[in-house]
Amino acid sequence: MSSTASPTVVIVPGLRDHVEDHWQTLMAAGLDKVRIVPPLEHDKLSLDARMAALDAVLADIDGPVVLVAHSAGVLIAVHWAARHDRPIAGAILATPADLSTPLPAGYPALEDLEANGWNPIPRGPLPFPSIVAASTNDPLADFTVVVELARAWGSRLVDVGEVGHLNPAAGYGEWPRATELLDELLITIGAATASKH
Repeated sequence: MSSTASPTVVIVPGLRDHVEDHWQTLMAAGLDKVRIVPPLEHDKLSLDARMAALDAVLADIDGPVVLVAHSAGVLIAVHWAARHDRPIAGAILATPADLSTPLPAGYPALEDLEANGWNPIPRGPLPFPSIVAASTNDPLADFTVVVELARAWGSRLVDVGEVGHLNPAAGYGEWPRATELLDELLITIGAATASKH
């Protein structure tokens, strides 16, 4: 892809929002064209408020966009895609949280998530190429559930091994694989674009 057509990367954090030592934050620092969905001041558990925040960022960007989402951010992106038709070039969907089952202590209760619109999780095919990075020992989602979601979304599943929830508590921090997956996705997007011309 030429530099003029290179997409803006939009970082979609999970419910913990902006975390300084999170791989998404560190990845963003190394990118030229990047936006991060800002944290919410109010209605932090509201899916609608989260989607509106993502939509506001996207509305401010001309040209192609690639989403890089983590945890509940994956579900924000998937719910958003089911309700909006703004074109997205592609997405990295890292360790989606399964918000349809009770989460460990310290996370929102299932009934609170239900009340704020998170369920059911959309299971229709995404209208853009995507890669789901799945952890085999994620405390927030069983691997088999993530495999099913990736299949339903039409995503390429990448087993990234035992990385927990792929957050600072699990030791990430730097996660160079994110940049590798982004590069792979951009090649896929570029090939798809070239085949249309």
